[in-house]
Amino acid sequence: MSAAPAPHTSSQPPDPADLLAAGDNTPVFALKELVARLNREQYKVQDLLSSLGFALRSFKNLNQFLELIPLIATRVADADGGALVLFRPNGQVRLEQLHCQELGDHRCQVRPIRRALELATRKVTGVLTANATKDHKVEFDPGAIALLDQTVADSLGTGVRVFGASILVNEVERGRLYAFCCAPDFAWTSKRQKLVRLVADQTAVAIDNADLTVELRKKERLDRELEIGAEIQLRLLPRQYPKIQGVDLAARCETADRVGGDYYDFIPVCRNGSPSLSRNAQTKLGGTETTPWSIAIGDVMGKGVPAGLIMTMTRGMLRAEVLNGHSPARILHHLNRVMYADLENSHRFVTLFYSEYDPKTRILSYSNAAHNPPLLWQSRSDQIVALDTEGMLIGLDANSEFNDAQIQLYPGDTIMFFTDGFTDAADPRGQRFEEDRLRDGFYWACHNYDNAQGILNHLFDRVQEFIGSENRNSDDMTGIVLRITQEPQLPDLPRSTAMQLA
Repeated sequence: MSAAPAPHTSSQPPDPADLLAAGDNTPVFALKELVARLNREQYKVQDLLSSLGFALRSFKNLNQFLELIPLIATRVADADGGALVLFRPNGQVRLEQLHCQELGDHRCQVRPIRRALELATRKVTGVLTANATKDHKVEFDPGAIALLDQTVADSLGTGVRVFGASILVNEVERGRLYAFCCAPDFAWTSKRQKLVRLVADQTAVAIDNADLTVELRKKERLDRELEIGAEIQLRLLPRQYPKIQGVDLAARCETADRVGGDYYDFIPVCRNGSPSLSRNAQTKLGGTETTPWSIAIGDVMGKGVPAGLIMTMTRGMLRAEVLNGHSPARILHHLNRVMYADLENSHRFVTLFYSEYDPKTRILSYSNAAHNPPLLWQSRSDQIVALDTEGMLIGLDANSEFNDAQIQLYPGDTIMFFTDGFTDAADPRGQRFEEDRLRDGFYWACHNYDNAQGILNHLFDRVQEFIGSENRNSDDMTGIVLRITQEPQLPDLPRSTAMQLA
């Protein structure tokens, strides 16, 4: 009796005639054996795919998971080897993992296979990078994939039967999974192709999960950096209001993002070249200090970290300028010259209203760099006027000129300094709050609240009610309310000065 043929390790079902020739002359037995072998093959594939699924859920390291892919692809397809080729954004095609069974045929030994695949990936990398665009972006389009498949097949030789499956992540080609066999009677049936594609899909899921993990970690780092930035910015804003004789102050800043571009500050003003008292010393005087104070409010174009950085720069430079003791217009002029180059490079601008209040004379001196003019409610006339001067944005023109103005304040007079987060706030229908609503709310609050904090809180509440209680303003919103509470003890002024103020 001749020996039974030894079939190639394959998922192809054995021929019943072979089973009969093996020594059993019962057709029923041959059929049972055929069914048993098919079941064993099916269970083997299920076990392999189950093991791959377990690895996908359990492995935290992507490289450890990728090491299994060529092996699993080889086993489920009953092939001789498998190779995982991944694509890099710069156009590099890289042989990531290789599995190959050591067979007698030199074509299916590890070293020749590795050399052939590495040669193929280098050739394709050279072609793709040579055709890269000016921004060094490489697209792995169908033409590039076809080129890779053909180059791999040519490198392995005509005697090796190769099948390649796409690794698609969010509809983007991220690599190819190849399985190959050197046996001349091996055929890539639809079942084998489907199993290799299934392994490739699992590979895509693993790569996508790894990408999401990286993005999550980046987001966590960014969130932490934003928290630090917001904390630093909060510390740079005044922690308390200065105690100025005859003045009631309130301030509030709400950022659209954790880091915002709005800015306000209270700065003790120098006079006659001598520095004013420090805040600690001024606070200890129990609110009787008559040192002039500057009140500044500004807005950097944009939101987020870039605007926050420019806001921080503006704060430092403005404080340095105030030490020189110049007029408000001269301070804005110097600030614009110093900041112009940096703002031009960043394509951003700053609006800024700078004022100085002297409690000895109750005179507010001010200059405006295209900021929203503060609203002054004059208690004597029961009217609201805007405090404004001509002036361009900080950073728009290095040679911009700014103008000075002054106004005499009286008990009950109230000023609302604000940023455009108030007027630009929009309701669900897209309608803006506008300055008319702000004026109406400010006028009502001046008649119904006797303190600056109450007025300020009312205006913030009005805006929140307008945009919706559960909505958030899309822009930073900052406000300062200054109210004159009593008559200061005015010094004896020269007659000419008194007539000029009158």
